[in-house]
Amino acid sequence: MRDFWSTKAGHVLWPALTLGRPVRRGKNGIRETPQARQAPRRLPNRPRKASACSGNQKFHNQQSFDKTKIYQANLIISSLFRQGVIDQGGNNMSAFQGTKINPTKFHKSQMKFYAFLVPLAIFMALPIIYIIFHAFKPIDELFAYPPRFFVQKPTFQNFVDLFAQTNASGIPISRYLFNSIVVTIIVVFLTILFSTMAGYALSKKNFLLKKTIFEINTLALMFVPAAVAIPRYLLIEKIGLINSFWVHILPLLAMPIGLFLVKQFIDQIPNELVEAARMDGASDFRIFVTIIIPLIKPAIATVAILSFQTVWNNIETSTLYVNDEGLKTFSFYMSTLASQVTGGNTVAGQGIAAAASLIMFLPNLIIFIILQSQVMNTMAHSGIK
Repeated sequence: MRDFWSTKAGHVLWPALTLGRPVRRGKNGIRETPQARQAPRRLPNRPRKASACSGNQKFHNQQSFDKTKIYQANLIISSLFRQGVIDQGGNNMSAFQGTKINPTKFHKSQMKFYAFLVPLAIFMALPIIYIIFHAFKPIDELFAYPPRFFVQKPTFQNFVDLFAQTNASGIPISRYLFNSIVVTIIVVFLTILFSTMAGYALSKKNFLLKKTIFEINTLALMFVPAAVAIPRYLLIEKIGLINSFWVHILPLLAMPIGLFLVKQFIDQIPNELVEAARMDGASDFRIFVTIIIPLIKPAIATVAILSFQTVWNNIETSTLYVNDEGLKTFSFYMSTLASQVTGGNTVAGQGIAAAASLIMFLPNLIIFIILQSQVMNTMAHSGIK
């Protein structure tokens, strides 16, 4: 614990615990550690204020102040180590590291786990492999019996037909793609913003009906979208969002699972860390931006993935609430393209449908592969078994 003050995290934490006292540096320009500091010194050319108390009283007050601050620092550091906010060297304060799910290195004792997990992983990857191979099957293999898992004669004809039909339609495909990209960016950003702000308030602030609000959010997790389809339609019609661009955005901002994950993740942040910043005069917004946000990056990544999948694959809004073709999204266009270009004959459009399914699936797969480690850390800290 003594070596902590010589690390990067110690240099950052100690000034926050000295209530604005000047930071002194040694001859080589490096901050002095608490062990190297002697009795508190005043800045040069700083006038001394007259005091009625004696020198012994001053020394006693300063000694009590230093002991109190060191005691507070030890409490914070101990809590940070327990929570895994910093490692033993104190050099990593960007994310929780104490309860990682994935091991950092291989050991022969892990072979028994690999013997079970590798076959399970292969089994779980079979649908992904099937989607990829299915998109490259010619028309005779698509309807072969018995069905073939792997493609025998791969072809790009399905993709050629897909792009040929999109160019022949009345509205260009770029319009649908533009709508999906804009809606996805706005919804993902606002969902992360609202979830993190509400999670911070429910976790670290005290106000009336705090537990009741969180219980209502938890209760909302029980309802599937189909159960609230009619009340949602009546509400959207009442506020005049039918056949507008905002109908793609506003109904999807409410994400109970995102708020739940973020709130449970913020609960793991030590209260001492927030109190130390508040003692230095930091506002709630500054604490939220400089302390909470950097520490909950895994939870933010998880909310981003869930929100992206919900928005990118959403066809319900374009089907039920939008009549203007220029306002519909790329997912709706891809889901109905096969039946539109073949005059309602879905059998003849199976090749186009297979290629469209792969195109819609790839963005979800890529984002999850990039951020999957963050998702695992979030599940470990959010109390999900």
